[in-house]
Amino acid sequence: MESTNKTITVSAIVNAPIGKVWEYWTTPENIIEWNSASEDWHTPRAENDLRVGGKFFSRMEAKDGSFGFDFGGVYDGVIEHKLISYTMGDGRKVEVNFLDEGDATKIIETFEAESANSFEQQKGGWQAILDNFKRYTESH
Repeated sequence: MESTNKTITVSAIVNAPIGKVWEYWTTPENIIEWNSASEDWHTPRAENDLRVGGKFFSRMEAKDGSFGFDFGGVYDGVIEHKLISYTMGDGRKVEVNFLDEGDATKIIETFEAESANSFEQQKGGWQAILDNFKRYTESH
Protein backbone atom coordinates (compact mmCIF):
# COMPACT_ATOMS: atom_id res chain seq x y z
CA MET A 1 0.00 0.00 0.00
CA GLU A 2 1.30 3.41 -0.86
CA SER A 3 1.36 6.32 1.54
CA THR A 4 -0.70 9.36 0.67
CA ASN A 5 1.69 11.57 2.71
CA LYS A 6 -1.32 12.65 4.76
CA THR A 7 -1.70 11.71 8.40
CA ILE A 8 -4.63 10.51 10.47
CA THR A 9 -4.85 10.87 14.24
CA VAL A 10 -6.91 8.83 16.69
CA SER A 11 -6.95 9.18 20.46
CA ALA A 12 -8.46 7.88 23.68
CA ILE A 13 -8.26 8.53 27.38
CA VAL A 14 -7.73 5.24 29.21
CA ASN A 15 -8.77 5.25 32.85
CA ALA A 16 -5.64 3.47 34.05
CA PRO A 17 -2.19 4.64 35.18
CA ILE A 18 0.63 4.95 32.64
CA GLY A 19 2.52 1.87 33.87
CA LYS A 20 -0.44 -0.43 33.27
CA VAL A 21 -1.26 1.19 29.91
CA TRP A 22 2.34 0.81 28.73
CA GLU A 23 2.48 -2.85 29.80
CA TYR A 24 -0.83 -3.74 28.15
CA TRP A 25 0.13 -1.89 24.94
CA THR A 26 3.53 -3.56 24.59
CA THR A 27 3.34 -7.17 25.87
CA PRO A 28 2.33 -9.90 23.40
CA GLU A 29 0.13 -11.71 25.95
CA ASN A 30 -1.98 -8.55 26.22
CA ILE A 31 -1.76 -7.50 22.56
CA ILE A 32 -3.51 -10.72 21.47
CA GLU A 33 -6.40 -9.84 23.81
CA TRP A 34 -7.19 -6.34 22.49
CA ASN A 35 -5.75 -6.03 18.98
CA SER A 36 -8.92 -6.19 16.86
CA ALA A 37 -11.39 -3.70 15.46
CA SER A 38 -14.50 -5.84 15.96
CA GLU A 39 -15.77 -8.97 17.73
CA ASP A 40 -15.48 -11.09 14.57
CA TRP A 41 -11.70 -10.53 14.37
CA HIS A 42 -8.83 -11.60 16.60
CA THR A 43 -5.05 -11.65 16.88
CA PRO A 44 -3.92 -15.24 17.45
CA ARG A 45 -0.20 -14.36 17.51
CA ALA A 46 1.94 -11.36 18.44
CA GLU A 47 5.67 -10.77 18.90
CA ASN A 48 7.32 -7.61 20.21
CA ASP A 49 10.97 -6.57 20.57
CA LEU A 50 10.40 -3.11 22.07
CA ARG A 51 13.65 -1.24 21.38
CA VAL A 52 14.97 1.03 18.64
CA GLY A 53 15.64 -1.28 15.69
CA GLY A 54 13.50 -4.02 17.24
CA LYS A 55 10.72 -5.63 15.25
CA PHE A 56 7.10 -6.31 16.07
CA PHE A 57 4.58 -8.58 14.42
CA SER A 58 0.94 -9.51 14.83
CA ARG A 59 -1.31 -11.80 12.84
CA MET A 60 -4.85 -10.48 12.50
CA GLU A 61 -7.58 -12.85 11.27
CA ALA A 62 -11.32 -13.06 10.88
CA LYS A 63 -12.56 -15.58 13.45
CA ASP A 64 -14.36 -17.53 10.71
CA GLY A 65 -11.03 -18.00 8.88
CA SER A 66 -12.19 -16.13 5.78
CA PHE A 67 -9.40 -13.54 5.78
CA GLY A 68 -6.24 -12.56 7.62
CA PHE A 69 -3.14 -10.45 7.31
CA ASP A 70 0.20 -9.79 8.97
CA PHE A 71 0.95 -6.43 10.57
CA GLY A 72 4.48 -5.53 11.52
CA GLY A 73 7.35 -3.14 11.39
CA VAL A 74 10.50 -1.79 13.02
CA TYR A 75 10.74 0.61 15.97
CA ASP A 76 12.31 3.99 15.25
CA GLY A 77 11.89 5.45 18.73
CA VAL A 78 11.00 4.18 22.18
CA ILE A 79 10.80 6.39 25.26
CA GLU A 80 9.28 4.37 28.09
CA HIS A 81 5.87 5.62 29.23
CA LYS A 82 5.99 8.46 26.65
CA LEU A 83 6.51 7.54 22.99
CA ILE A 84 6.63 4.68 20.53
CA SER A 85 7.37 5.43 16.87
CA TYR A 86 7.76 2.87 14.13
CA THR A 87 7.86 2.22 10.41
CA MET A 88 5.33 -0.33 9.17
CA GLY A 89 6.27 -3.04 6.73
CA ASP A 90 4.92 -0.94 3.86
CA GLY A 91 7.11 2.06 4.81
CA ARG A 92 4.45 4.22 6.45
CA LYS A 93 5.30 5.94 9.74
CA VAL A 94 3.37 5.79 13.01
CA GLU A 95 3.82 7.73 16.25
CA VAL A 96 2.08 6.83 19.51
CA ASN A 97 2.25 9.33 22.38
CA PHE A 98 1.33 8.40 25.94
CA LEU A 99 0.42 11.31 28.23
CA ASP A 100 0.42 10.55 31.96
CA GLU A 101 -2.64 12.15 33.53
CA GLY A 102 -2.35 10.52 36.96
CA ASP A 103 -5.11 7.93 37.20
CA ALA A 104 -5.64 8.13 33.45
CA THR A 105 -3.48 8.02 30.34
CA LYS A 106 -4.16 9.80 27.07
CA ILE A 107 -3.01 7.95 23.96
CA ILE A 108 -2.58 9.88 20.72
CA GLU A 109 -1.79 7.74 17.68
CA THR A 110 -0.83 9.42 14.39
CA PHE A 111 -0.18 7.41 11.24
CA GLU A 112 0.44 8.01 7.56
CA ALA A 113 -2.67 7.16 5.55
CA GLU A 114 -2.49 4.60 2.77
CA SER A 115 -4.13 4.90 -0.63
CA ALA A 116 -6.13 1.64 -0.76
CA ASN A 117 -8.85 2.62 1.75
CA SER A 118 -10.66 5.89 2.44
CA PHE A 119 -9.47 8.15 5.27
CA GLU A 120 -12.78 7.47 7.04
CA GLN A 121 -12.27 3.68 6.87
CA GLN A 122 -8.70 3.93 8.11
CA LYS A 123 -9.55 6.32 10.94
CA GLY A 124 -12.55 4.19 11.93
CA GLY A 125 -10.53 0.98 11.98
CA TRP A 126 -7.61 2.39 13.99
CA GLN A 127 -10.01 4.14 16.39
CA ALA A 128 -11.95 0.89 16.89
CA ILE A 129 -8.74 -0.95 17.82
CA LEU A 130 -7.76 1.86 20.20
CA ASP A 131 -11.25 1.79 21.76
CA ASN A 132 -10.92 -1.99 22.19
CA PHE A 133 -7.58 -1.42 23.93
CA LYS A 134 -9.27 1.08 26.26
CA ARG A 135 -12.07 -1.38 27.13
CA TYR A 136 -9.65 -4.26 27.70
CA THR A 137 -7.24 -2.23 29.85
CA GLU A 138 -9.95 -0.67 31.98
CA SER A 139 -11.64 -4.04 32.64
CA HIS A 140 -8.49 -5.97 33.68
